[in-house]
Amino acid sequence: MSLNKILLESPYSEVGSMLNLDSLSQVHNDLNIAKPTIFYFMSDDEVLEVNRESLNHDYYTDVITFDYESDEDIEENEVVISWDRIQDNSKVLNQTLNQELHRICIHALLHIAGYTDASADEKLKMTTEEDRFLNLYCST
Repeated sequence: MSLNKILLESPYSEVGSMLNLDSLSQVHNDLNIAKPTIFYFMSDDEVLEVNRESLNHDYYTDVITFDYESDEDIEENEVVISWDRIQDNSKVLNQTLNQELHRICIHALLHIAGYTDASADEKLKMTTEEDRFLNLYCST
């Protein structure tokens, strides 16, 4: 059985070389996510279009998570990520690009595992889990 349940679609070669799929697979397994998860990296404008069409939201965002764990007709969970937002957020948040890239992927996996971030308490819990997984599997 393959450990890697993380799939990647990206036109940005640097994403493929930076992203540690084995580490994200460990997080995926630790969170007991059943289905593989595919990460689609896109531009800001492409993610904005997905946000408009899928969620009726008219604003830029860094990540959109589609949790299909309960849908028997869909084989993979899907995550849409703005590579532009990741790059900008790493500067604004004073994080390395590698840290921000892995944090947002872990954030999406936490959503698939049932974590939410609607309230301040939920955001704190999610950030704590992101930090834990980053330190456990993604520290350099």
